[in-house]
Amino acid sequence: MAKQQSREQGITLRGSAEIVAEFFSYGINSILYQRGIYPAETFTHVQKYGLTMLVTADSELKNYLNNVVGQLKEWLAECSVQRLVVVISSKETSEVLERWQFDIECDKTARDENAPREKSQKAIQDEIKSVIRQITATVTFLPLLETTCAFDLLVYTDKDLEVPEKWEESGPQFIANSEEVRLRSFTTTIHKVSSMVAYKKDSFP
Repeated sequence: MAKQQSREQGITLRGSAEIVAEFFSYGINSILYQRGIYPAETFTHVQKYGLTMLVTADSELKNYLNNVVGQLKEWLAECSVQRLVVVISSKETSEVLERWQFDIECDKTARDENAPREKSQKAIQDEIKSVIRQITATVTFLPLLETTCAFDLLVYTDKDLEVPEKWEESGPQFIANSEEVRLRSFTTTIHKVSSMVAYKKDSFP
């Protein structure tokens, strides 16, 4: 009987950019849901990475995230983005309460390669699954957000990069008096993404 298993294709720079951009899309949705930035009833269940994920059904937010992730994908394919940060701040005082930082390393030699890199989609998805699970588990130690919050996305790019009109320059929005927890990383062999979350320490001893 003939083997039905086809040989899996390797990882190209563009393919890697798509994998990482897709992770950011699901990761940002997960953070917004877990931290209660939008009402739970505005999210819908989907299956991804062998997990039940929650993604926004709010059309305005969906369009915003699709635009950001679409632009990110282009920058990832050019190896010109170094960091994505999800900043959560109090709507009332604008104080930054949480900062989810994703550092991106890109192997720029991939731009000149013809042959795809060897790493299975399953191995990459298993690593991503571990990161998503950690994001979900952070609710066990992150302080409760007791005020209505908003979020910002900061993208760190190469200095000479042409930025789209609707994007604007921003400061780093650090947290005064913060704790940091490093989360897992994953790699496609071309892009490596390392995650961490910083949060405001409780004012009480």
